[in-house]
Amino acid sequence: MPKSIRPDRVGQNRTAFDKNRRRILMSQDICGICGLPVDKSLKFPDPMSPTIDHIIPIKLGGHPSDISNLQLAHFICNRLKSDKLSPIKKSEGKGADREKGTNLPLSMDWTKFGK
Repeated sequence: MPKSIRPDRVGQNRTAFDKNRRRILMSQDICGICGLPVDKSLKFPDPMSPTIDHIIPIKLGGHPSDISNLQLAHFICNRLKSDKLSPIKKSEGKGADREKGTNLPLSMDWTKFGK
């Protein structure tokens, strides 16, 4: 069975995702998950390198390329959040020192999601 291709990796969604990724990298400096600054000079596979997070995961019905569903994040924060709605807790530590939490970002009215 072939591995399925994510909707943000093909067609019009890919074009829109790439455009919005560039906009976010130019305009945001804080990780939308942990709230700490993101050093954009770091490159993958550094755990603190910048990546783009889907606020509402595609798997849970989030739009694959809409800028309102995208935010800047550290690679490690994004990996820890995975395909969940709840991000990790803000902490003093770096990367893997962070714990999983239940508080959601205040960038959206989360109470309306899924109704």
